[in-house]
Amino acid sequence: MIHHVQLACPRGSEDRSRAFYVDLLGLTELTKPPALAARGGCWFTGYGAELHLGVEDDFRPARKAHPALLRPDLDTLATHLAAADYPVTWGNDEPPGLRRFHTTDPHPSPRSG
Repeated sequence: MIHHVQLACPRGSEDRSRAFYVDLLGLTELTKPPALAARGGCWFTGYGAELHLGVEDDFRPARKAHPALLRPDLDTLATHLAAADYPVTWGNDEPPGLRRFHTTDPHPSPRSG
């Protein structure tokens, strides 16, 4: 069993992270312990997953690494993300039997600058 997945984020991106993970994805922000809160970043939980965003001063977005969240409202979520100008790229049934799409979080990617 996995307790959490850690993702990197740039320093100062906590508000953008909250807007994406709470407002768009519907996760709940967790209160970080004070000793860890001083480092920056933020933690979220929901849909059976816990995501920790940790600050990296030399942040570079991962191109392949990603969490995959199971959601009962996939079409609604895709519509909501697209309306907020996040890319929604539907998968082609890989792996078989799993309907899915990819999007990006609010942190800049090497392709978008």
